[in-house]
Amino acid sequence: MALLEVENLHTYYGKIHALKGISLSVEEGEIVTLIGGNGAGKTTTLNTICGIVRPSQGRVLLRDEDITHLPPHVITSRGVVQSPEGRKIFQRLTVLENLEMGAYSRSDVHGIAEDLEFVFETFPRLKERQKQLGGTLSGGEQQMLAIGRALMGRPRVLLLDEPSMGLAPLLVRDIFRIIKYLNEHGTTILLVEQNALMALAVAHRGYVLQTGNIILSDTAAALRENQMVRAAYLGEH
Repeated sequence: MALLEVENLHTYYGKIHALKGISLSVEEGEIVTLIGGNGAGKTTTLNTICGIVRPSQGRVLLRDEDITHLPPHVITSRGVVQSPEGRKIFQRLTVLENLEMGAYSRSDVHGIAEDLEFVFETFPRLKERQKQLGGTLSGGEQQMLAIGRALMGRPRVLLLDEPSMGLAPLLVRDIFRIIKYLNEHGTTILLVEQNALMALAVAHRGYVLQTGNIILSDTAAALRENQMVRAAYLGEH
């Protein structure tokens, strides 16, 4: 039984058929990546899993429990937590307050303190800047804060949406090093990422999404060697 399973999801924006019957699974302990071009449906997939967008057909299962029609805050409390595209931190709250917001649905004070310590160990810069307003952080620091805030929800599955977007190459390497570190410390991750080369370097398996359809799925190693993937997403001809 997969930890997270998506079955035959169809999602519309008005008359636009954004997801056309996609199915995917994430096993506990894996990093699974979803790659594809702009408009392929990657963010829509994550938003449908999280309950932000409602599918017209299909199911989302968490350990065989159907969570498809639960409200987003309930899905989050079940352990499916997203770090969204564009970070979307609270600009006028401090770093610490942003992180505390990530634990808003929790009441286990000792566990929250443990997780805060883990976030500060993972992102030492956030500890240094915990009294600083979120909006005054650099782009890389804001991305760290967005991931840290998601970790404060103690995710069973962490959904990462374009974590490297807009970052300098050195920071991109830092972010992917952290993704691997989180996974090695027990976090299961579904990763949406336009930097397919980096995503396939850290992932165990991957799916290729094109205009709302999954056209290919395989191990990350096999996808890195696939000629179509190399030509379309890895910049090789």
